Amino acid sequence: MVAWKRQLILFGGFHESTRDYIYYNDVYAFNLDTFTWSKLSPSGTGPTPRSGCQMTVTPQGNIIIYGGYSKQRVRKDVDRGTQHSDMFLLKAEDGSEGKWSWTRINPSGAKPTPRSGFSVAVAPNHQTLLFGGVCDEEEEESLEGDFLNDLHFYDPIRNRWFAGQLKGPKAEKRRRRRGRKAEPGGADKQAAKGPSAQEPLEVVREVVSEDGTVVTIKQVLAAPGVAGQLESDDDDGPEEAGVAPVEPSPRSNAMLAVKHGRLYLYGGMFEAGDRQVTLSDLYCLDLHKMEEWMVLVETDPESQEWLEETDSDEDSEEAEGAEGGGEEDEDEEEEEEESGEEGGEEHPSVAPGELLADYLPRTEQHWLRCARDSVGPGAPERRVLRAAQALAQAFYDGSAGRWTEGGAVPCGLK
Repeated sequence: MVAWKRQLILFGGFHESTRDYIYYNDVYAFNLDTFTWSKLSPSGTGPTPRSGCQMTVTPQGNIIIYGGYSKQRVRKDVDRGTQHSDMFLLKAEDGSEGKWSWTRINPSGAKPTPRSGFSVAVAPNHQTLLFGGVCDEEEEESLEGDFLNDLHFYDPIRNRWFAGQLKGPKAEKRRRRRGRKAEPGGADKQAAKGPSAQEPLEVVREVVSEDGTVVTIKQVLAAPGVAGQLESDDDDGPEEAGVAPVEPSPRSNAMLAVKHGRLYLYGGMFEAGDRQVTLSDLYCLDLHKMEEWMVLVETDPESQEWLEETDSDEDSEEAEGAEGGGEEDEDEEEEEEESGEEGGEEHPSVAPGELLADYLPRTEQHWLRCARDSVGPGAPERRVLRAAQALAQAFYDGSAGRWTEGGAVPCGLK
């Protein structure tokens, strides 16, 4: 829904009951003077039924509809989702009150990849910004989500998409260094820097849940060559030392708001198998400078806990245990902890100073066996291999001390 003059314009959506669902592509207007609804009947061919689309008003007073999600039943108990990437213009006809028309448009530029669950806000220059989302890869009986954290801008005046590229805080420091070239010793300092910086690396991180489902998370890191350069400038910050840039992790359904040219991003979620991880971090980005994200509130993985649904039998067993089995529960927890520690010792240990690139091939067969036990028999070999690599990576990171104490897995997965 968007505000248009003295009306609110509402498009599409969906309704789902226990037995069926339906998606809409109708248009309604709510008059802010009379407080009444009216249904609009635009001419032309409009968008197919969908929900979760981008809807914004252009400086010319037209309405843009982009993307969205819908699903349809292909056979009994089998649905297939569609991630729309088309764009339509809803325009009020001049001199004809209440008459509207649909026109399909094809913007140029760096278009976002098809996705759903993205977030939308309006930038100060009337451009529409789009963040994140998830691209679902559906197979016959499986669904894997590729969550995103990229930023895109749509310019309605030029009908063009732009990728939101951050400049980074290095630009000012490079200018300072160019000014110091004329100072004594400046040439030597530049020589010590070595060759120019390499391109940033795109690291693919995979999270594996207990049922073996793999969720892929992409993150852009600084080039590894930067970390080995000599520190010659006293005012160089951590960015010059090759520290990974701060940015929101891949997610869908984040909350966005723009105030005084600053974009605020809160929360969102991503999935690991049948589990949903809800985020509570808060970021800020200056849309005028477009330099770097700032963290206002970090997510504390240790404070997260799983909220699981249980059936009536499990509830009754838990109730009985709560009444008279407190000491037994404590004994069982201690036994589980001990067995968990013993099981952890069975994994191949990481040698001091051993790189992940060396650890993976050395222990590949072990992790393949673990992955097959996790994902179950008959799983595709590609899925087994990805699960094995993710399990090995998680164990390696835990051994290297980058995980919380006790071998916790990412984002509070226990």
